[in-house]
Amino acid sequence: MLTIKCSRCRKKVFKYHKIGKGRVLHCWKDRIIKDFSVRDGTRVLCSCGNLIGTDKGSRISMKQNAFTFRGTKTHK
Repeated sequence: MLTIKCSRCRKKVFKYHKIGKGRVLHCWKDRIIKDFSVRDGTRVLCSCGNLIGTDKGSRISMKQNAFTFRGTKTHK
């Protein structure tokens, strides 16, 4: 389980179940456990207004320098 936080204000954005070793390039919507984000059309924002990613239907493409994360990844 990863906790994804805003890099600007450090508030929580998602609780996300990451599978695999790789980087967090996108988040699948069905793996998001808790969502603290704000949506503006297809833009996914933190409550401070920082752009975290873009909604692409079944996934959210993450902007790489907009977030940090902590937690463990599930390796398969």
